[in-house]
Amino acid sequence: MAEVVEVLVDGGKATAGPPLGPVLGPMQVNVVEIVKVINEKTKAFDGMKVPVKLTIDPKTKAFEVAVGTPPTSALVMKELKLDKASGENRITFAGDMTVKQLIRVADMKATSILGKDLKNRCLEVAGTCVSMGIKIKGKDPKVAQAEIKAGKWDKDFE
Repeated sequence: MAEVVEVLVDGGKATAGPPLGPVLGPMQVNVVEIVKVINEKTKAFDGMKVPVKLTIDPKTKAFEVAVGTPPTSALVMKELKLDKASGENRITFAGDMTVKQLIRVADMKATSILGKDLKNRCLEVAGTCVSMGIKIKGKDPKVAQAEIKAGKWDKDFE
């Protein structure tokens, strides 16, 4: 039966030290090779904590690396180069996101959010922007969501 290890690593900067080394060492697997694969798969998330799930066959020492994605809020903050979101999301706005940035975040989260198409994934990301106090295209995120739903931004999603 395969062993499963779940860890949180720095995107593109995993090492053979904690948290991986102490867990993988006793399994007698090639830790350096596993770290190399993890770093390759997580390099797009540089500077963020990324959930990683390792599935290891104890007999053959074969392994699979499944990379999750950071929370949508972390991706939004990285995209806008923010240290923190607004503490008063309906009063003070912490940043303004372009449609291109919105699409980029929605694409990064494509495998882990519910939206079946780009438009619906963007609506989900816009929902996160509401709670963070992030404008979209200079507009209150709730207004942006309404316009997306009404089809006013369809040309942006083509």
